[in-house]
Order: sequence, then C-alpha cells, then structure tokens
Amino acid sequence: MNGQTGKVSTKVLIGIGFTVVVVVLLMWLSGTFHRKIGSPEQMLNATAASTRPLGDIATMTVRRIRVPRTESAVGTVEAKHKIAVASKILASVLSVNASAGQHVSKGDVLARLDDADLVARLEQARAAAKSAKAQRDQAKIEHDRIKALVEQDAAAKIEWDRVQNAYESAQAELDRADQAVNESETVVGYATITSPINGITIDKQVEAGDTVKPGQILVNLYDPKRMQLVARVRESLTRRLSVGQMIGVRIEALSKTCQGRVSEIVPEAETASRTFSVKVTGPCPPGVYTGMFGRLLIPLEDQPVLVVPSRAISRVGQLELVHVMQDNQLRRRSVKTGRIFDGDTEILAGLQDGERVAVREPMRSDEGGS
Repeated sequence: MNGQTGKVSTKVLIGIGFTVVVVVLLMWLSGTFHRKIGSPEQMLNATAASTRPLGDIATMTVRRIRVPRTESAVGTVEAKHKIAVASKILASVLSVNASAGQHVSKGDVLARLDDADLVARLEQARAAAKSAKAQRDQAKIEHDRIKALVEQDAAAKIEWDRVQNAYESAQAELDRADQAVNESETVVGYATITSPINGITIDKQVEAGDTVKPGQILVNLYDPKRMQLVARVRESLTRRLSVGQMIGVRIEALSKTCQGRVSEIVPEAETASRTFSVKVTGPCPPGVYTGMFGRLLIPLEDQPVLVVPSRAISRVGQLELVHVMQDNQLRRRSVKTGRIFDGDTEILAGLQDGERVAVREPMRSDEGGS
C-alpha cells in the first residue's frame, strides 16, 4: 500500500510541476515578464536617456490637407486596331508561320496555301494574252496598210471599215486577256497570306493540311501600340468626363498607374446597368495585353485629410501610437492611420487638427516646429 501511495504522490507532483512549467512558459510567450512600452523619450529615440529634457524633443502640428479624390470604374484592355486575317480562296494549307504571341512585321508571311491550280490558270491566261497580242499586231498591220491606200483613194470605204473594226476588236480582246492575267496574278497572290500591320499574333486557327474556304479566319493580330481601356461608367459619373480629357488608368496586374486620353464616350446607356461605355487610349506600359483587367480613375472633388509626419508614429504590436504635447508634457495616445502621402500619414481617429505631436528625429529648421 505504501508503495502504491508513493507512486501516486510522485505522479501528482510530476503533473503539478508540468502544469507550472506550461503556465510559466505561456506567460513568458505572452510577454508578461517583458516591458512592452518604454518612456516617451525612449520611444522617440532609442539611444537617448530616459531623462531626456522635454525641450530637446521636436514637435510638429497636426494639419489638414486636401488630396484628390477619385472613383474607379472597372474595364478591360482591348486593342484599338485588331485584325482577323482570313482566306480569300478555297485551298489547302501548306504551312503556317505564325504562333501565339509572335511579333510580326508588315509583309511577313503568316501562311501559305496550295496554289498549283491557280498558277496553271495564270499560265493559261498569259498564253491567251500572248495570242491576243499577236492577233492585234496582225490587225494593226492590215489596218495601217488599208489606211495608206485610203489616203491615196486606192481602197473602198467598206474595206476601210472592215479593217478598222477588226483592229478595234483585236485590241479589245488583248485588253480582256491582259485583265485576265492581272486577275490570275492577284488570285495567285491570295495563296500567300501576309501580315497587313506591325503587330502581335493573338492566335492561329488553322494548321498545315487543313482546307480553308473564303472568309475563314486564319490568324488574329493586334497592334500593341494602339491599346485602349473600355470601361462601363455609371451615368452620374459620365458627366465628369469629356472627349480629349486626360485621366488616370490603373492596371492591377502590373500594379501601375498611367495617364490616358478619353477618346470616345458612346452616347447610349446600357438599359440594365445604366452605364455608358467610355474608351480611353494612350501610351501603355510594357506588358499590357488585350483582355487584362483595369480601372478608370474618375476625378472627383478634393477631400480634406488629417495628417501627421510618418516618423511621429510608433508601432507596438498591433498598436499605433503618437505622443501628443499636452501641458508641456508628452502623453501617449493610440491612433488609427490610413493612407501615406509623401512622408505624411493620414489619421483616421485619435487626433485633432492643430494638436502638436512629437517626432523621433531632430526637426530641420525649414519644418517650423518648436
């Protein structure tokens, strides 16, 4: 019995000791044994002594500034100049030289179609033109001979009419044959598909061996230098925009904001959403592609904002603290901050316009502190 009692006591003591260790460890992790916030002077300058005189601490006035306010309208980046290159003939595809994302220059060959039958027709047209030329030349010789006789009153008028009509008919036949050659040469050219612009290939829709028909799209291209953001803007904001106005455009994927010019405001609202389509063009940053998401930044009235120098704010964990001058003493106060403007931080709550706050660095003379 005594042995069992001793074992039980030992287990109880071990459990109590383990519990105490866990509790102490949790208190240590939560910072119970650490001093979290020092004196105001230590918060302003970690190297300064805690008895630093108050007069050595620079202060600045909480002030109110006006910042531009905008409202965004979502849109999509589109190519202003987008081309679908299609076939003009019925033929099989011999080769495709374009691929998605490829940069092409005007005149570059995108695809080749089978032109064997077209070349044969061209040779036939050329042979017909050659024969028509020979007949025209023969008619001209006869025409000139009879003309000389007519001038000498040695030929009848009916003979002159005959050779003149024959010559004109031969000339017309030669003209028709020449036009047939031009047509055949043009059709043969349709078998070689070239790029009409300097641009980027979006995609190809045929492969070698496919049979294409007139009007079937082979390759889609767009001009990367002529891009636009097309946004849907609600009617209450559309009146703030005008054609030719410069406006901010935000491309979220690139985290970039650039300036564009309003090129079009479609004068028709969408019935369901009561929005107008607004198109903005301008120089685009590298990496912008069609279909990307963007925002149109529509300017509104300026907004008053309360700010303090960013260096006046101290952060301890999740707390944001400033030291406010009150009765010649620094008093710590919790604040809620917002946006940052060129070294100043927006104060959403905790301070009032005109109060003075301490900064952590000696103030320069041009900052007007006391």
